Amino acid sequence: MKKPSANESAQYYHYYINQNKGTDVLGNLEKQISQVKKAFGSIPASKQNFRYAKGKWSIKELLGHLNDGERIFGYRALRVARKDLTPLPGFDENLYVKNAHFEKRDMKSLLEEFVYLRKANIEMFRTFNAKELALKGTANSSPISVRALAYIISGHTMHHLEILKERYLCKL
Repeated sequence: MKKPSANESAQYYHYYINQNKGTDVLGNLEKQISQVKKAFGSIPASKQNFRYAKGKWSIKELLGHLNDGERIFGYRALRVARKDLTPLPGFDENLYVKNAHFEKRDMKSLLEEFVYLRKANIEMFRTFNAKELALKGTANSSPISVRALAYIISGHTMHHLEILKERYLCKL
């Protein structure tokens, strides 16, 4: 799947899109399943609610945020691919995390949820043809293409895996 052009998403998504090297975004999405399972699955239960600083998300909340993002970005892709031109709202990721009670969840359950969501999104993106991937809609008051959403999902995960490594795992 070719990389989206600059006009296929808001500027703030270019960082996520550019995290992807090459054009095998579906391959990246597949590889991330094992990367996420390895990174989060290796954290002892006693450290899963660790926060690297006051007011920052815990490790479980970080994974829960990935799950929320997977759902929301996938839903946006589905709506746009189906030519639903209804503008889609943004979301407040901090509000979502605050109200999700991820600290009460088991890490295994959060990881299983990630795998199911990711596999469903990969299968969905595989069904889209070139014309559908190029379709654009509006999300968070900005244009967005189906193709850009695939790259954003992948780049968003890469970004948070790096944060996990740099800000959490080094302090455990």
